[in-house]
Amino acid sequence: MKSFSLLIKPVSADCNLRCEYCFYIDHLNSVESKPRMSDNTLESMIASYMQTDQNNQYAFGWQGGEPTLLGLNFWKKVVELQTKYAPPGAVISNGLQTNGTLINDELAKFFAEYRFLIGVSLDGPPLLHDFYRKTINQKPTHTLVMSGIERLRKFKVEFNILTLVNHETVRKASEIYHYLKENEFYYHQYIPCVEFDENGNLEPYSITGDEWGDFLCELFEEWIKADINKVSIRLFDSILNYLVYGTYSVCYMGNNCCQYFVVEYDGSVYPCDFFVQKDLLLGNVKTNKWDDFLDSPKYRTFGAQKAEWNKRCNICPFLNICHGDCQKFRTNINNSSKELSILCKGWKKFYANTLPRFRLIADKIKHDNKITSLNQIKAKKIGRNSPCPCGSGKKYKNCCLR
Repeated sequence: MKSFSLLIKPVSADCNLRCEYCFYIDHLNSVESKPRMSDNTLESMIASYMQTDQNNQYAFGWQGGEPTLLGLNFWKKVVELQTKYAPPGAVISNGLQTNGTLINDELAKFFAEYRFLIGVSLDGPPLLHDFYRKTINQKPTHTLVMSGIERLRKFKVEFNILTLVNHETVRKASEIYHYLKENEFYYHQYIPCVEFDENGNLEPYSITGDEWGDFLCELFEEWIKADINKVSIRLFDSILNYLVYGTYSVCYMGNNCCQYFVVEYDGSVYPCDFFVQKDLLLGNVKTNKWDDFLDSPKYRTFGAQKAEWNKRCNICPFLNICHGDCQKFRTNINNSSKELSILCKGWKKFYANTLPRFRLIADKIKHDNKITSLNQIKAKKIGRNSPCPCGSGKKYKNCCLR
């Protein structure tokens, strides 16, 4: 069975905030007034997922809306069920994306005990963060978020910062980056805000491709000065992962979108967070098996559309690291995966300016990895005709021994 992870929305789009740019909040119009995942649905999902062959690696991502609305007892139930249904030797990971405003000592202590990785949404310093990220009553939220982060720190919970790059922040890459560093946040994720209105035009809070490229270039210049080994930026890590190992660690870089499943609060399953829509409903965890979802023609067709990029992509020098970009950014009013990504110009600008230097960093990583392998070889006294532990597939005498 193909490995896959779960992105679960146990409260659907319900949230205690009303961020102006939220792409998911409209789902509240089509669900119950207070959508909550039932114990029955939760158990069906966890039990069935744990019965699949995932090489004993089971990844649960929890998102919303705001998943901490459920309170501590729900998360205790999650861990209880994961423990109950885990096969021998299973490694279970839980990641939770939150706005941070509802994190209290009880939750933070629990997340620390069970090693949840927490993603906290923070768009930078107060003026930038509070421009779009407000409560239901239109109150600023920055102070509440920082209080939640302090509680995570108090109990030594691992967390990273997710920053949505929007119309107000896209020219502030350096300011945001240094603000996060000054607060000793060293794990960053930057996401472009791209939303279309019903006529296919960008919403006022969205950014253009050129703006995205400028933001990333400015961010890179700040990072490369002295922070290569200090600050982890998910996009930059993904590029280096590809250059060093030849694999894609984020879905939008690959050529197929069959990567994970979204599970809504009622057990409904969809192929992607950005495409939770009726025509892409795959089934329900209470009535279908995961094999059904993996083999679904609807799922396979959706995944294969990633490779149906615009013909101009075929001559792009960055195709192997982009593959036409995320389908969300290729589907506006025409609803065609063959449209050029709205961010295309930005990606080209960024890669043209930074890939040569990324390759230098990657070469150093490869060199350091080889030295490490060599030391391991010496310590283990590997035979000359043994497979080389560096992973080349060659015999030791024809590889690192030379």
